[in-house]
Amino acid sequence: MTEAPGPDNRRDVVILGSGGSGLTAAIAAADAGARVQVFEKHDLIGGTTAWSGGMIWIPNNHHEQALGVEDSREAALEYLMSLSHDMIEPKLAEAFLDGGPMMVRYLEENTPVRFRPIPDFPDYHAEHPGGLPGGGRSLDCPLFSFHELGPWADRVIRSPYSPSPHLSIYDSNIGQARPQPPNMAEMERRAANDERGSGQALIGRLLRACLDRGVEPKTGRRATDLILEDGVVKGVRLETPDGPAEVRADAVILATGGFEWSEAFRRAFLRGPMTHPISIQTNTGDGLRMAMRAGASLGNMREAWWMPVIEVPREEVSTGVNIMAGQRSLPRSIMVNREGRRFTNEAANYNAFGAAFHEQDVSAFEYRNLPCWLLFDQGYVDLYGFGAIRGAPGAPPPQWVTAAPTLAELASRLGIPADQLQASVERWNAQVDAGHDADFRRGQGAHDLWWGDPAYRGDVRATLGRLEKGPFFAVEVKSGALGTRGGPSTDENANVLDLDGQPIGGLYAAGNVMASPLGMTYGGPGGTIAPGMVFGFLAGRHAAGATGREGPCSSAR
Repeated sequence: MTEAPGPDNRRDVVILGSGGSGLTAAIAAADAGARVQVFEKHDLIGGTTAWSGGMIWIPNNHHEQALGVEDSREAALEYLMSLSHDMIEPKLAEAFLDGGPMMVRYLEENTPVRFRPIPDFPDYHAEHPGGLPGGGRSLDCPLFSFHELGPWADRVIRSPYSPSPHLSIYDSNIGQARPQPPNMAEMERRAANDERGSGQALIGRLLRACLDRGVEPKTGRRATDLILEDGVVKGVRLETPDGPAEVRADAVILATGGFEWSEAFRRAFLRGPMTHPISIQTNTGDGLRMAMRAGASLGNMREAWWMPVIEVPREEVSTGVNIMAGQRSLPRSIMVNREGRRFTNEAANYNAFGAAFHEQDVSAFEYRNLPCWLLFDQGYVDLYGFGAIRGAPGAPPPQWVTAAPTLAELASRLGIPADQLQASVERWNAQVDAGHDADFRRGQGAHDLWWGDPAYRGDVRATLGRLEKGPFFAVEVKSGALGTRGGPSTDENANVLDLDGQPIGGLYAAGNVMASPLGMTYGGPGGTIAPGMVFGFLAGRHAAGATGREGPCSSAR
């Protein structure tokens, strides 16, 4: 298989990966005049984006006006740099902040992609300078009927973490701790129209835009190596159902996802343990491997989009793990380590929470907070239930949850000191009574209060609540991740850089395969997908021959 540039001087652009980054790159490149081919390693379209909540975090977007939110490029830059730990290059943060609003407006004006603001959903570190406690920067897509995709409707991968593809972010526990799903009649209507929400809606709309441009992703094709001539990328080699193939191109955009499913790469690069990735299993570092062979400089390799998870029976969730997000923010629950001690703000955002798993006891030379457990009481169960995805209030927790009539017996079953566990619970209860977590400041941030009980949203009672009613329950929490975010370093156009900081001709990267332009930072809900789509947008334009940061050089067809 060989493609050569045609006589019309249009550039040939190959995109590897069909998640949000890859499909956005395909749209931008096609609209800038390129001939575009998209190759996907999996047999289905959508990558981890299709499994996600489908939100994007875009500061200073035009939808903020409808919410009465005041935002600016300057405030957003101040916010990001306040979280940087000197790991964010200002020019890349600026490229993200400039490209984000432009991408949102462009997609809405030229494709079926539509966004809506999520009211009141705060930034993850909203109390930092430039943060927005009242939200506005996070967007998601309205429901999208997959009937509009025709035969492609069955070629989009579905999330194992959602009980139904017909739920939006507002309806599920990906968006809040106590979701309020639609009634049966509305769910039946959505099912009849195959209206899907969250990441399904985002990928469905992006895929429809690609198909409208004559760009049909080819699945079951794994990229193995780049074609290099005199240091310039001229195409890619693939494994296909018909055998090895070679595709010539003027540019290759890597959008292959992270390396979280490569044990060797995890061991080599990550800053601490990550034993339970919850992304699509084809994310084995193919793009990283190809970029390294091409001489790419690497960055941000220690980091992932960290996520606490729990192991569950595969008959409940096919992957055997499930996200531990809102459950740990609800009242009447705490987390303890093997010493029976609380060790962090349980309601902190999941990415920041990852740092607690990496704290070391230098004397014992072990990770201080692994293993650890979420503890809750019968009062928690009465109010919220506890299941892998959604437990009905009052329903007994599943048998795989450890239970005991007293704290002392629970400690015995977990193998932790009973006296210390009792002391930790007594101290927690005293702080609840005082309305203030003096140890870890739980309930003092806008994020904590959003993710707690919505009946008390804006009040510390949303997340502070006594543990006192037996029986008591515990479930072990593991170190997981939505994906890694280290890889080849890029410039503001997503052009991959070599070891001397110079662009490698014809090679681009976007999404989790690239060194994240946001470093270790997770700005707010949708902070994983947004930089991937923005730099996919910038990569597609530049790879097709567009220059500068003014939008693609031709309108949609």
